[in-house]
Amino acid sequence: MKPQCPEALGSDTLYFFGDNNFTEWRSLFQKYNAPPFSLPGTVGAYSFGIAGAGTGVPFHWHGPGYSEVVYGRKRWFLYPPDKNPKFHPNRTTLSWLLDIYPSLSEEQHPIQCTIHPGEVLYFPDRWWHATLNLDTSVFISTFLG
Repeated sequence: MKPQCPEALGSDTLYFFGDNNFTEWRSLFQKYNAPPFSLPGTVGAYSFGIAGAGTGVPFHWHGPGYSEVVYGRKRWFLYPPDKNPKFHPNRTTLSWLLDIYPSLSEEQHPIQCTIHPGEVLYFPDRWWHATLNLDTSVFISTFLG
Protein backbone atom coordinates (compact mmCIF):
# COMPACT_ATOMS: atom_id res chain seq x y z
CA MET A 1 0.00 0.00 0.00
CA LYS A 2 1.16 3.51 -0.71
CA PRO A 3 1.66 6.13 2.02
CA GLN A 4 -1.11 8.69 2.43
CA CYS A 5 -0.58 12.28 1.30
CA PRO A 6 -0.62 14.75 4.24
CA GLU A 7 -3.06 17.01 2.32
CA ALA A 8 -5.74 14.28 2.08
CA LEU A 9 -9.05 14.79 3.87
CA GLY A 10 -9.69 12.77 7.01
CA SER A 11 -12.57 11.07 5.20
CA ASP A 12 -10.24 10.02 2.35
CA THR A 13 -8.13 7.77 4.54
CA LEU A 14 -6.76 4.78 2.64
CA TYR A 15 -8.14 2.12 4.93
CA PHE A 16 -9.60 -1.29 4.37
CA PHE A 17 -11.69 -2.10 7.41
CA GLY A 18 -13.73 -5.29 7.61
CA ASP A 19 -16.36 -5.59 10.27
CA ASN A 20 -17.54 -8.64 12.14
CA ASN A 21 -18.44 -10.63 8.99
CA PHE A 22 -17.64 -14.24 9.82
CA THR A 23 -18.65 -15.44 6.35
CA GLU A 24 -16.04 -13.30 4.61
CA TRP A 25 -13.40 -13.51 7.35
CA ARG A 26 -14.06 -17.03 8.71
CA SER A 27 -10.60 -18.44 7.86
CA LEU A 28 -8.85 -15.47 9.47
CA PHE A 29 -10.87 -15.58 12.69
CA GLN A 30 -10.54 -19.38 12.96
CA LYS A 31 -6.75 -18.92 13.14
CA TYR A 32 -6.86 -15.85 15.36
CA ASN A 33 -6.14 -16.30 19.06
CA ALA A 34 -7.69 -13.29 20.72
CA PRO A 35 -5.82 -11.79 23.67
CA PRO A 36 -7.26 -13.02 26.98
CA PHE A 37 -8.82 -9.68 27.90
CA SER A 38 -12.47 -8.95 28.59
CA LEU A 39 -14.74 -6.75 30.64
CA PRO A 40 -17.51 -8.31 32.74
CA GLY A 41 -20.83 -8.28 30.93
CA THR A 42 -19.38 -7.50 27.48
CA VAL A 43 -19.02 -9.43 24.23
CA GLY A 44 -16.27 -8.59 21.77
CA ALA A 45 -16.92 -7.60 18.14
CA TYR A 46 -13.90 -7.93 15.87
CA SER A 47 -12.83 -5.53 13.16
CA PHE A 48 -9.94 -6.37 10.84
CA GLY A 49 -7.92 -3.65 9.13
CA ILE A 50 -5.18 -3.20 6.54
CA ALA A 51 -3.78 0.29 6.07
CA GLY A 52 -0.91 2.09 4.38
CA ALA A 53 1.78 4.17 6.05
CA GLY A 54 0.61 7.62 7.08
CA THR A 55 -3.03 6.58 7.32
CA GLY A 56 -5.07 6.45 10.48
CA VAL A 57 -8.29 7.69 11.96
CA PRO A 58 -8.73 11.26 13.27
CA PHE A 59 -9.75 11.85 16.89
CA HIS A 60 -12.98 10.16 17.90
CA TRP A 61 -14.37 8.17 20.83
CA HIS A 62 -16.61 5.17 21.41
CA GLY A 63 -17.00 2.35 23.89
CA PRO A 64 -14.07 0.35 25.31
CA GLY A 65 -11.98 -2.14 23.41
CA TYR A 66 -8.49 -3.09 22.42
CA SER A 67 -6.37 -3.13 19.31
CA GLU A 68 -3.69 -5.61 18.35
CA VAL A 69 -1.09 -5.08 15.64
CA VAL A 70 -0.33 -8.17 13.55
CA TYR A 71 2.07 -6.48 11.12
CA GLY A 72 3.64 -3.01 11.05
CA ARG A 73 3.48 -0.31 13.73
CA LYS A 74 0.58 1.86 14.87
CA ARG A 75 1.01 5.06 16.90
CA TRP A 76 -1.81 6.00 19.28
CA PHE A 77 -2.75 9.40 20.70
CA LEU A 78 -5.23 9.36 23.61
CA TYR A 79 -7.03 11.92 25.77
CA PRO A 80 -9.27 11.17 28.76
CA PRO A 81 -12.98 12.02 28.34
CA ASP A 82 -12.67 15.30 30.24
CA LYS A 83 -9.97 16.67 27.89
CA ASN A 84 -11.01 17.67 24.37
CA PRO A 85 -8.30 17.37 21.72
CA LYS A 86 -7.58 20.26 19.38
CA PHE A 87 -8.25 18.87 15.88
CA HIS A 88 -10.29 19.38 12.71
CA PRO A 89 -12.52 16.39 11.84
CA ASN A 90 -11.80 16.68 8.10
CA ARG A 91 -8.02 16.54 8.57
CA THR A 92 -5.97 13.37 8.80
CA THR A 93 -4.02 12.31 11.85
CA LEU A 94 -0.84 12.84 9.83
CA SER A 95 -1.75 16.48 9.11
CA TRP A 96 -2.69 16.95 12.80
CA LEU A 97 0.73 15.59 13.81
CA LEU A 98 2.56 17.88 11.37
CA ASP A 99 0.45 21.05 11.75
CA ILE A 100 -1.19 21.13 15.19
CA TYR A 101 0.85 18.89 17.47
CA PRO A 102 4.00 21.10 17.37
CA SER A 103 1.99 24.07 18.69
CA LEU A 104 0.55 22.18 21.68
CA SER A 105 1.85 23.00 25.12
CA GLU A 106 3.18 20.17 27.28
CA GLU A 107 -0.14 20.12 29.19
CA GLN A 108 -2.05 19.73 25.90
CA HIS A 109 -0.04 16.73 24.71
CA PRO A 110 -1.96 13.46 24.50
CA ILE A 111 -0.93 10.21 26.09
CA GLN A 112 0.86 8.39 23.29
CA CYS A 113 2.52 5.13 22.44
CA THR A 114 3.44 2.95 19.48
CA ILE A 115 2.32 -0.66 19.37
CA HIS A 116 4.24 -3.31 17.43
CA PRO A 117 3.31 -6.80 16.18
CA GLY A 118 1.94 -8.95 19.00
CA GLU A 119 1.28 -5.96 21.27
CA VAL A 120 -2.18 -4.94 22.45
CA LEU A 121 -3.51 -1.54 23.49
CA TYR A 122 -6.65 -1.16 25.61
CA PHE A 123 -8.70 1.99 24.94
CA PRO A 124 -11.11 2.88 27.76
CA ASP A 125 -14.74 3.86 27.36
CA ARG A 126 -15.25 7.35 25.85
CA TRP A 127 -11.54 8.18 25.63
CA TRP A 128 -10.64 10.36 22.65
CA HIS A 129 -8.10 8.64 20.41
CA ALA A 130 -6.48 8.95 17.00
CA THR A 131 -4.17 6.52 15.25
CA LEU A 132 -1.34 6.80 12.75
CA ASN A 133 0.03 3.77 10.92
CA LEU A 134 3.79 4.22 10.74
CA ASP A 135 4.14 1.39 8.21
CA THR A 136 1.76 -0.67 6.12
CA SER A 137 -0.15 -2.25 8.98
CA VAL A 138 -2.45 -5.18 9.65
CA PHE A 139 -4.46 -5.05 12.85
CA ILE A 140 -7.49 -6.44 14.64
CA SER A 141 -9.61 -4.31 16.93
CA THR A 142 -12.04 -5.77 19.43
CA PHE A 143 -14.88 -3.53 20.50
CA LEU A 144 -16.36 -4.48 23.87
CA GLY A 145 -20.00 -3.75 24.32
